[in-house]
Amino acid sequence: MSKPLDVSLETTHLVRDSCLCLHVQRAARALARRFDEALRPLGLTNGQFSLIMSLNRPEPPGMGSVASLLAMDRTTLTAALKPLERRGLVAVAPDPADKRSRLVTLTPEGRALLAQAVPIWTRAHAAVEDRLPGEPDRLRDDLKALAL
Repeated sequence: MSKPLDVSLETTHLVRDSCLCLHVQRAARALARRFDEALRPLGLTNGQFSLIMSLNRPEPPGMGSVASLLAMDRTTLTAALKPLERRGLVAVAPDPADKRSRLVTLTPEGRALLAQAVPIWTRAHAAVEDRLPGEPDRLRDDLKALAL
């Protein structure tokens, strides 16, 4: 067996200071905590807010459409929907056009909670944008480019 190579402290510092993945993860965690705290009075996490917001459409979307929008796999989406279903905020039912597929509907209770959450999100979002040293639209565009 060959001897493992040592990674220098200099390399560790280089990665710490320059790794885009690390910096995006840290920023994402900080943002998630900020929005979780803001939405806590409604019993929502930032992820649940994004999920119910993604269901606010004229026609109920399919699981694949929602999973794609939220950049998650269907199994993760199914797990994320369970607590929202238990709270009566969403309903999952077979697609009448294709019984193998499922449609996700925001219930009236879900719509009412979403209406309460939007002003909270708006205030929290404005506070985040105010902290940015640059242009928020530029950051959004850059992040979208990375997500492709």
